[in-house]
Amino acid sequence: MAGFDNLNADFYQSSYSVDDQNQGSYAYNEGEGQAKTPYVQYDYSQNMGYAAPGMMQPQQPYSGQIFQPTPAFTPTAAQSMYGSSFDDEPPLLEELGINFDHIWQKTLTVLHPMKVADGSIMNETDLAGPMVFCLAFGATLLLTGKIQFGYVYGISAIGCMAMYCLLNLMSMTGVSFGCVASVLGYCLLPMILLSSFGVLFSLQGLMGIIISAAIIGWCSQSASKIFISALAMDGQQLLVAYPCALLYGVFALISVF
Repeated sequence: MAGFDNLNADFYQSSYSVDDQNQGSYAYNEGEGQAKTPYVQYDYSQNMGYAAPGMMQPQQPYSGQIFQPTPAFTPTAAQSMYGSSFDDEPPLLEELGINFDHIWQKTLTVLHPMKVADGSIMNETDLAGPMVFCLAFGATLLLTGKIQFGYVYGISAIGCMAMYCLLNLMSMTGVSFGCVASVLGYCLLPMILLSSFGVLFSLQGLMGIIISAAIIGWCSQSASKIFISALAMDGQQLLVAYPCALLYGVFALISVF
């Protein structure tokens, strides 16, 4: 026994006792039939670990305002938030590709068949003038009691597709569909004069036939002249004027009959 007491004295001493075991035990309530865990008070003031110096940085307080974020940069007086001001932007008509100066020059070129056409202007895809001329042609037909808007736009679309294929086969440089539609639409202007004559008198007599033939030659001459100058097709104006005359002849038939 003396040796056992010496071994017990040399054993590691701790603060664990039997009373602590009773405090951590589970209590069973027979009336509810559930096991309850007693609440154990924990001291949060104890340090759970050690952080290396310099790892934990103090949090900076927020100095901004709510719903007003701080801008990333502050523009100077000469620098604006936008890349350029509204004064530097081009006009709306220029952005849409509508140039009244070029429209007027193309109209004068059509009205003067013997005038030399400017190829740089005629290569532009401008459909504002042709749309206005098509509407005016349909409106003058409407004054004579002919509702032919569908025929006007349908024949124009088919004629533009046919001339587009033909000119791409004949020319070395090629042409776009918009350019063909623009030229054929501008050259429809003399046909508006023919339909306007139909409002004043009948075109089914001899005078009407002569006027219709002259208008067809006028339209085909202007269109072929523009195509030749724009596509550099020297010596091929008659070859281009013939299909143009067929197309405008259909419009003349609509105006006469």
